[in-house]
Amino acid sequence: MSAPNRSNTNPPSFLLTGIPDLEVFHVWISIPFCVTYIMAVLGNILVLLAVVLDRSLHEPMYCFIAMLAVIDLILSTAVVPKMLGTFWLDSREIGFEACFIQMFFTHTSTAAESGLLLAMSLDRYVAICHPLRYSTILTSPRAIWAGLLSLARAVGVMIPLMCLLTSLPYCSSRVIPHSYCEHMAVVGLACADAATSHGYSLGMATLLVGTDSALITFSYCMILRAVLRLPSHRARLKALGTCGSHVFIILIFYIGGLLSMYLQMFSHSLAPHVQVLVADSYLTVPPMLNPLVYGIKVKQIQAGICKLLGQLAGPRSSQAA
Repeated sequence: MSAPNRSNTNPPSFLLTGIPDLEVFHVWISIPFCVTYIMAVLGNILVLLAVVLDRSLHEPMYCFIAMLAVIDLILSTAVVPKMLGTFWLDSREIGFEACFIQMFFTHTSTAAESGLLLAMSLDRYVAICHPLRYSTILTSPRAIWAGLLSLARAVGVMIPLMCLLTSLPYCSSRVIPHSYCEHMAVVGLACADAATSHGYSLGMATLLVGTDSALITFSYCMILRAVLRLPSHRARLKALGTCGSHVFIILIFYIGGLLSMYLQMFSHSLAPHVQVLVADSYLTVPPMLNPLVYGIKVKQIQAGICKLLGQLAGPRSSQAA
């Protein structure tokens, strides 16, 4: 009898607030998020197409970059269109099931990206510390399997959390004080003890981020030690430049993620709109920056994008002639 009673108490839909206390500024706030989303979609599609269509980029490092582009497309598209609908059209309603589907894709994407960043750091470690064995240790199929393993790990972590969250009764309110179905904001609407789901989410997030960041730090410590041993100053700069873009993306991802997560959990004295803006920025800014960084810093990706754009412009110019 408990399952039917629980389902009857759940609302058919939730209502998203947007940015609490800043509703009158929603139209203006939406502009940078819209620009960011457009740049993220275009940039990641270009990077993905450049890697897929250019056979010279079918190598492990570029496979990882292409998979990162796919994850960023899913992450931003799961959140931003509905967010913009709330800002522009006051389309605040989101179905009960749709809310948890959005939450699943959002948090699965961030967990998969963490695992993928770890795989990319191990790729750089092998390339710099064991260059002669690189082609035998890391191949494109193994890179794809590493990406799939990161995705499987993320899904495996999220399924139990979704089961815990959907089993809770939500009868205290329909209003989510957020721009999307953020985990802690939704849990706050439950009218039952959510300590189990709260403990699971905090524990798994800390475990995943802690393990991945520790292994990434170890990889780059070994890389730095190997680079400093190189006899040529030019070789050292080249090796550091190869890893610089990856380090920048790692810092943006982990610092933003940790800040967003812990502000949501331990922010009793912080203004609600600050929490929401930090969380929204974390899900929209990195997907925009990743293709920009790789398009600028990685010359092969840059050349692939230019080649792709040239191929797209070629037929049009010939038709015009």
